[in-house]
Amino acid sequence: MPVAVTGSIATDHLMTFPGKFTEQFVEGQMENVSLSFLVDDLVQHRGGAGANMAYGLGLLGLQPVLVGAVGSDFAEYEAWLKRHGVDTQSVHWSELKHTARFVCTTDASNNQIASFYSGAMSEAGNIELGPVVDRVGELDLVVIGPNDPKAMVRHTEECRQRGFAFAADPSQQLAWADGEMIRGLVDGADLLFTNEYESHLLQQKTGWDVDEVLSRVGTWVTTRAAEGILVRQADAEPISVIAVPETKPVEPTGGGDALRAGFIAGRMWGLSLERATQLGSAVATAAVEVIGTQEYDLPKESFLSRFADAFGADAADEVAPHL
Repeated sequence: MPVAVTGSIATDHLMTFPGKFTEQFVEGQMENVSLSFLVDDLVQHRGGAGANMAYGLGLLGLQPVLVGAVGSDFAEYEAWLKRHGVDTQSVHWSELKHTARFVCTTDASNNQIASFYSGAMSEAGNIELGPVVDRVGELDLVVIGPNDPKAMVRHTEECRQRGFAFAADPSQQLAWADGEMIRGLVDGADLLFTNEYESHLLQQKTGWDVDEVLSRVGTWVTTRAAEGILVRQADAEPISVIAVPETKPVEPTGGGDALRAGFIAGRMWGLSLERATQLGSAVATAAVEVIGTQEYDLPKESFLSRFADAFGADAADEVAPHL
């Protein structure tokens, strides 16, 4: 049964600032910030959390179904996704708006300042999962990634009504969503993805502590940058997995989406939690070693070699048959 990935589909405009953002802030003047950063370069890439995750799953052979909203400028992007194993037939095309835009500047310490224009994504709330199921059959998992808020709520509610297992990945939307909305997006999720900061923000806004969150979700995966990944379940010992060492870290944007793709693929293949997390870690490292969220590849031989170096030959042997 296929995996459906709902979430944003966007083009990324990525810039690099050679200094540090923090050195530009003036103490006592934070309420009057007016800053402009002279950047070194500008690159444009395909992006959006939903499309990024679908791309990673496609590279791993799962043929995911992408569900989201785009503008009339999506044709070239769609062809790219199809070439990489993504089913795009359930993508909604807007007649009036352009595909969403993500504009991000990264400084020398990998801190980021970003803006997001939703564009056609604002119509994602009109999409139902029912027609997706009618076309492809029952869904094994629905990933509910950052998207138009109405779409996230609608997809979550439809998953509950239809009994679909779903992965909650509220990500950037945690920053503005209130506690009631976040509780609705998370409660009953088979998987919950956050980074470390988001995990604390989620607890603060929902009023739930770690134990209560774990009582409401199946598995909670928290990324911790260089410290690796923490995986927690109720009444089980936490699993900690290292970040696969980077040889040439270039651009952190999209690393989390790649990790999610690797983790979900591992679970769909029947791998253990630990092994699936290791796979996610390895895919994330591949993603951050190139500029752009969908520019990485996973050549089997070299990927398995690095995987074995990080986690051992036995671990690589488990993953190898699925690649």
